[in-house]
Amino acid sequence: MDSSEVFGFGEIAKASAGGSKVICCDISPDGKLLATGGHDKKAVLWRTEPLQPKSLLEEHSMLITDVRLSPSMPQQLATSSFDKTLRVWDADDTEYSLHTFTGHQASIMSLDFHPNKQDVICSCDSDGQVCCWSTNCYPHCLTCVKVSRGVAVQLRFQPRKGKYLATASENAVFILDGETQIAQRSPLQGHSKTIQSVCWDSHGDYLASVSEDSVRIWSFTSGHDGEFVHELNYSGNKFHSCVFHPTCPSLLVIGCYKSLELWDIRGNKRITLNNAHDGLVAALAASSQTGHIASVSLDKFVKLWK
Repeated sequence: MDSSEVFGFGEIAKASAGGSKVICCDISPDGKLLATGGHDKKAVLWRTEPLQPKSLLEEHSMLITDVRLSPSMPQQLATSSFDKTLRVWDADDTEYSLHTFTGHQASIMSLDFHPNKQDVICSCDSDGQVCCWSTNCYPHCLTCVKVSRGVAVQLRFQPRKGKYLATASENAVFILDGETQIAQRSPLQGHSKTIQSVCWDSHGDYLASVSEDSVRIWSFTSGHDGEFVHELNYSGNKFHSCVFHPTCPSLLVIGCYKSLELWDIRGNKRITLNNAHDGLVAALAASSQTGHIASVSLDKFVKLWK
């Protein structure tokens, strides 16, 4: 069955990202800008209407691991890299980065902006360290906390509230205080394999964690402090990335190898969108204002869906 018949979901734009694999992406809050990064050491800023490159960000010396657009300052974005640096950029002037943070001792794997504090950015690295930075206190680090002994793969602030910072490492999700980066509770456990991706819904009420063989949903609604509530198990296509649908909060979009899984959590229904890409869907992002979802893949293409 075609996904458009059930969820009204389909591809609306496609563009080549060049000759290298793309592994990360993000969309600005207004949906007008898309940022991508990957193996060619460059980040690309795209206009979404129509989908076409706007500018290149070219200061990193190794592959880019994550890219985020600020939720409170739409023209500001940040990138992280295997070169152990985190760079902050002005989307209107990308010839040179505004700030370069160099405190990590290992490759930076992920970063995110605080949803309410314009100057605060957190990052995590392959040694399990989580560091917090302020562009107002540049170049100094505010805090640096050892979260785990394994690689900290990805971290994401709870949207709107910023109360929690979710950090995935090995087969657990660590829930840190959004201000102090101190652990708030025992890790969220239950995955048997390494977690590849985490994402919050737009209200910050639910957190999804994705490993290759399962997707787990955790509730942070009132009275539920990280309670496990739903699970989707592997059934032939390994999971990798995730994003909650921007206009249908009970729908989780999951990136797999060549396909997208659309999981209606409340009804526990799922639809597979085959041939979404020609390679692993490495990352997904969504704009609540436009309803667009972006996907990037190791097939070197960028797509928009709605």
